[in-house]
Amino acid sequence: MTLRVCRHRDEPITDPADTVEIAYEHTNSGPGRTVWADRAHAHLVRPDPRMLRIRLRRLQA
Repeated sequence: MTLRVCRHRDEPITDPADTVEIAYEHTNSGPGRTVWADRAHAHLVRPDPRMLRIRLRRLQA
């Protein structure tokens, strides 16, 4: 079983049936990763600010 962590709460999701895939983040080394949230918090998740800053820097270069 894969440990899934809610992006909004930063805590493990205890019920596997309650998980929602909300994004897929690409990485430079190896495969990307799936971002999860539980159903109660999926609509509250915002994009990762670190990733947004990195993307903006790359667009400006």
